[in-house]
Amino acid sequence: MDVFGLAQRLPRVWYEHSLVLALWPLLPLSWLFGLLAGLRRASYRYGVLSSHRLPVPVIVVGNLTVGGSGKTPLVLWLVRCLGACGWRPAIISRGYGGSSEQVRLVAVDSDASLVGDEPLFLRRRSGVPVVVGRDRVAAGRALLADHPECDVIVSDDGLQHYRLQRSVELVVFDGRGAGNGWLLPTGPLREPLRRLAGATAVVWNGSPEPRLVHATGLLPQFDMRLVGQRFVAASGAERCCDPDSLRHSLGDRKLHALAGIGDPSRFFQHLRDLGLEFEEHPFPDHHRYSAADLAFADDGVLLMTEKDAVKCAAMITGEAWVLPVEALIATSPGGVGLLATILEILDGRTPA
Repeated sequence: MDVFGLAQRLPRVWYEHSLVLALWPLLPLSWLFGLLAGLRRASYRYGVLSSHRLPVPVIVVGNLTVGGSGKTPLVLWLVRCLGACGWRPAIISRGYGGSSEQVRLVAVDSDASLVGDEPLFLRRRSGVPVVVGRDRVAAGRALLADHPECDVIVSDDGLQHYRLQRSVELVVFDGRGAGNGWLLPTGPLREPLRRLAGATAVVWNGSPEPRLVHATGLLPQFDMRLVGQRFVAASGAERCCDPDSLRHSLGDRKLHALAGIGDPSRFFQHLRDLGLEFEEHPFPDHHRYSAADLAFADDGVLLMTEKDAVKCAAMITGEAWVLPVEALIATSPGGVGLLATILEILDGRTPA
């Protein structure tokens, strides 16, 4: 297979958990990528490049792999838990998928094509201030200028944005783990696995990968599960239904499931676990939908993720439902909770 043909298959090939022969020509690029990534991180660590600390603690929720791994549900969980503990959280994000090059405050009616789908979804679901910007230091400063009451910032992604100093780093992996374990472009990793040694904790959105569990050593690890059993109408109407009601209302109509997230199979498996049968329609993460993309559902019923709904709702002409999900975080094997670990750091104590 030629390199150009392989480029179309790279994400799938990366997660075959082995270095297939066709990837070997890319190895020199991975070595170069690793060298440059290491030099960049060292430049910030030793003061060659300047980093900046905001006047409030920063919690970074990120990943070592490219693409989505479940960070957004974890950000929502964090914001909800911190708020319940008396903190006043806010969110900053790169705004990937949006066209804005400026720091921008996200409103509930913002255009997803401008601010990005995940920031808009986070703003609507969390109810806390959200600011997007390529420069997260500038985004954080703008957020605090507009909302001085905020006393902790959660950064959606940004693990490699070393210009922004942080108090807590949470690294999320989904069931695909680290794939073949190689750096871009030979594999899915943005940084080597040894980078995990500097994190606060690892969160598993799926079954932990034994190789990674070993690589993380004594680093606290937590299992995350996404739960959701009731659908809400994509039209925004105050309507909801459960899987049984949905199945009985279909008649001779076909059920379609759409997902444009990092790993669409996660959403499809969730639907199957609810006892539903459907036709799968996976799209790339942050896909910019057009009406033609949804034409397959004109004579059926469409199911989608919340993130896709913020972009697709205005294009839907037929019946469509959205599945809201919530993150549940288990305690570590030692009985310590993730929230307790974070609060100890925010309060200035060494985690137990």
